[in-house]
Amino acid sequence: MKRLKYVLIALAMLFLLLRLSIIIFRLPSYTIQTSGKLYVVNKVSEDIQVFDLFSGKEIANIPINILSHEIITTADENRVVVTNYGSNNGNTIKVINTNTNEVEKTIDLDEDVKVNGIAATPKVNEVAVIDYMNNNLLVLNIETDSVEKQINTKQKKSHLLVFHPNKSIAYVTNIDSGSISVIDINLNEVIKIIPCGIGRKGIDITPDGSEIWVTNTKENSITIINTSTYEIVDTLRAEDEPLKLKFSINGKYCLVANAIDGTITVYHQQSKKKIKSIFLHGKTTLLEKILYHTPRPVNILIHPNGNFAFVSNSNANKIEVIDMKTFKIVSTIGTGDIPDGMAFIK
Repeated sequence: MKRLKYVLIALAMLFLLLRLSIIIFRLPSYTIQTSGKLYVVNKVSEDIQVFDLFSGKEIANIPINILSHEIITTADENRVVVTNYGSNNGNTIKVINTNTNEVEKTIDLDEDVKVNGIAATPKVNEVAVIDYMNNNLLVLNIETDSVEKQINTKQKKSHLLVFHPNKSIAYVTNIDSGSISVIDINLNEVIKIIPCGIGRKGIDITPDGSEIWVTNTKENSITIINTSTYEIVDTLRAEDEPLKLKFSINGKYCLVANAIDGTITVYHQQSKKKIKSIFLHGKTTLLEKILYHTPRPVNILIHPNGNFAFVSNSNANKIEVIDMKTFKIVSTIGTGDIPDGMAFIK
């Protein structure tokens, strides 16, 4: 009996040691010092956390009480705007004042509207949102709360969008149709439909506007489209469930978040070659699997200074910070439940 008692005590101590090790290894560690503020949308927490990027510390927590994973910064950086994809009343837009870090207003659109993708326009009082229920691109005035333009994508389950940096052209991903709608905002019409496979998801455009890259979660691929000819110039193999992707500030690299694979892949824009796979902690070895959460990278934001990439690791409730020179994880930021969309303010 005495031996059994000692065995049980030893097992209990080992268990406590393991639990303590897990807690320690999962703690965020922030060592970089850079400029600006990072706004992080936590889907399940239904809030936005604001972090000072010099110290890595949270400076504000903004309850939004909606399920959201898309956020953008307005052209003047005085506001960030979020949509509430995935909830029953998904017709709500929240506008947050970045000076006070408080919800400035809530805009309720028509009941049959369901919004998801959002992008800033050059006008400080406008944003463009995608109504995935009716497959419309809406240009919304956030001062007057009015829809100034409504342009149908002519496709099914329109999802995300990106603007050309130098033209009034929007590119919209359509999941069910497996296509990209090219929309001229001045003409208020679709000027091209580009078929490119089922499962269109993330989208980004090169800083010079010459190419759009689109992820395909059904085929684990990346479609590359020339914006002058609207022709597919290449299709790259991706890892398991590529979601969002983002170009570096200089346009030299494209980073892709592979959710199930738990990696960030880095592609060279000109050569179209994969040059690096960045593995998030929690999947490579048995010890990592024990000590860390299973990684699930879902979103990427590049710091305007070009030095760092921020990755939402939704399973681990962390933001992983990647050094853009070494392509290594150099810091982490602890978040609320299921971080996703991010925005930057100087």
